[in-house]
Amino acid sequence: MNLANKITMSRVVLSIVIMIILLFPFEGLGFHLPTILVSGKILIDTKYIVAGVLFIIASLTDFLDGYVARKYNMVTDFGKMVDAISDKMLTNSLLVILAANHMISPVIAVIFIVRDIIVDSIKMVVGNKGHAVAAIGVAKLKTATLMVGLVLTLFYNLPFELIGVRVSDCLLIISAILSVVSGFKYYSMARPYIEAK
Repeated sequence: MNLANKITMSRVVLSIVIMIILLFPFEGLGFHLPTILVSGKILIDTKYIVAGVLFIIASLTDFLDGYVARKYNMVTDFGKMVDAISDKMLTNSLLVILAANHMISPVIAVIFIVRDIIVDSIKMVVGNKGHAVAAIGVAKLKTATLMVGLVLTLFYNLPFELIGVRVSDCLLIISAILSVVSGFKYYSMARPYIEAK
């Protein structure tokens, strides 16, 4: 396993650790994680802060593994597969958990997951016909706004929450819109290959 693949695998591990931190029933076992009261009105559960820090690290590996793979000619089929899996594990699992914990709208999570299923299916069909659908700018912008939106959500929208501005929600809504737009764009690009006999 080369260095780029090891970096990608570290994202898989971090995704699992984040899920455990956010889902493990600490209180049920009598272990209470500390909370922090900010400005006398925002009660922060530290498990979200820990998960947020790990999420930032995991997100950085997403850029790092691709850079290393391209620069040092370490691109492999295994790396491509695990990269796609780890990306979905990291973002989609977090979207589901945050929606279940009423920290984001379930609609946001559904939009991203359904879009991913459709786009991945399109890429699979096109790939089976010997073609590839290139990454597009709007999809990269979608990913960037999603990552920042999720980080802010895990950090309780601080410092913007102190002035009553829901930047985290706005970024997630923008990202969801870009997600839909990029999904239609991918379909438009792939349509000639999908409809070809």
